[in-house]
Amino acid sequence: MSTYIYIDGWKTSLRFSSAHIIPEYEKCGRLHGHTYAVHAKITGKHDKNGIIMDFSILKDTLKQITEELDHKILIPEKNANVKIEKDSSSVKISLLKKTYVFPLVDCIFLPISSTTAENLAIYVLEKMQKKIAIPKNIESIEVGVDEGYGQGARIVKSFL
Repeated sequence: MSTYIYIDGWKTSLRFSSAHIIPEYEKCGRLHGHTYAVHAKITGKHDKNGIIMDFSILKDTLKQITEELDHKILIPEKNANVKIEKDSSSVKISLLKKTYVFPLVDCIFLPISSTTAENLAIYVLEKMQKKIAIPKNIESIEVGVDEGYGQGARIVKSFL
């Protein structure tokens, strides 16, 4: 029998506030921000101790990831519409006939094509998998990123 554990990012303070630009959409092509929440749902079989996965390991890992993103400007490194120029103290971003200059320390460069909730969910899942050894009893991991209460995206990775 499979069961799942669930962590609600809103209720467990797995949140981060960040600014971003989504050049593919007119309204979201302006610099704006959100308070995001990160959720996780882990499905699997109980181990010999009756648990699927240690909540504290999962929460600590997600907390590390949210802290890396918190109060940063999210910059997608793999977007052909975004030109990025960095020096030792600043970053210049050109897109949609606009140019922004930010302090380098205020930015995080993500290996994604766009900073949508969908791509952020994939990023968090991949980062989580690099930080945690996934136990053999796990059948799937679902990660969600909300960009406001009740509005977000989910990604599911199956291990079956």
